[in-house]
Amino acid sequence: MVHHAAGEPIGRFLTIADTAEVLAVDVETVHELVLSGELPAIRIGDRGPWRVERSQLEVFIEMRYESTRREVAWNEGEFGNVIEFAGVRPGGLRPVD
Repeated sequence: MVHHAAGEPIGRFLTIADTAEVLAVDVETVHELVLSGELPAIRIGDRGPWRVERSQLEVFIEMRYESTRREVAWNEGEFGNVIEFAGVRPGGLRPVD
């Protein structure tokens, strides 16, 4: 379980500050991710604080890993091994030209 710096466990919903701590970024970065819709969050009340669900944060992190993997593969010229880049359809068949 993730814990605050003070040692107490973090619950289901994280504050923007908690989320920034988990991601090791500043609060402004998390706020921008939330406002852009890239990091799903809910607002408590009409003008209340934002909260990020831990499961959504984990999905966001996994998506970032996948994005990085694809970027590295593309930059290294290994995109021929990546199905999405190689034009391989499910089942392993290449489209006929």
